[in-house]
Amino acid sequence: MPQNEYIERHQKLYGRRLDYEERKRKREAREPHKRAEKAKKLRGIKAKIFNKERRNEKIQMKKKIKAHEEKNVRQNTEKVAEGAVPVYLLDRDVQSRAKVLSNMIKQKRKEKAGKWDVPIPKVRAQADAEVFKVLKSGKSKRKAWKRMVTKVTFVGENFTRKPPKFERFIRPMALRFKKAHVTHPELKATFCLPIIGVKKNPSSQMYTSLG
Repeated sequence: MPQNEYIERHQKLYGRRLDYEERKRKREAREPHKRAEKAKKLRGIKAKIFNKERRNEKIQMKKKIKAHEEKNVRQNTEKVAEGAVPVYLLDRDVQSRAKVLSNMIKQKRKEKAGKWDVPIPKVRAQADAEVFKVLKSGKSKRKAWKRMVTKVTFVGENFTRKPPKFERFIRPMALRFKKAHVTHPELKATFCLPIIGVKKNPSSQMYTSLG
């Protein structure tokens, strides 16, 4: 037997405590209450990490439940006669097709990233004063080299933040967007897709690097 499995060896030789099952049941019953209390009490970065882990667990659990259920796909029974449906409801007949094909599009989105490009000429160029807010730092608030981004930005998955003291451009958490609503011209349906990256910001190269 390996050197570090002395607990397993002891259990095989002498068995467990007589109240082992009862203690285990009680420990498992207490666990949700302890986790809830921990979620309430934690503050700052620890709370963020803890909540992210809990969120991922819930997502995995929902995926497991969904995998065992039958997928619900709506189907239209018949075509409605012309003039019977208002103009704003005419795109409803592509609903079932869009729902079925949404998974296929999600799988191919990374391969065909170019399909979701924003038309750059339509985007208005923005001035520095509009995008950045000057943050004054130092004991007497004389240093003004820090900037806070006031517009929506995209921050990638592998982004590592600099220490707050040396951070020149601050991107607030509330303005960091990871998903965008994109309308597919052929399917006539809107999908909420994760942003892969920002290729070019028309204002300047610096804005592109900031997302």
